[in-house]
Amino acid sequence: MVDEKKCIGCGSCAAICPVNAIKMVKGKAKIDPKICIKCGSCASFCPVGAIKIEK
Repeated sequence: MVDEKKCIGCGSCAAICPVNAIKMVKGKAKIDPKICIKCGSCASFCPVGAIKIEK
């Protein structure tokens, strides 16, 4: 889940995602839950902590 209030639109999460489950839409990260493998890479690389992995 991406907290849109925290997301600064840097795109680091989209760049690091190994399965391309994250797209930048109107300057905010959007995660496709059908593609996401919940590896946590995006959350680890987010500089502002805007991403939380839902189990």
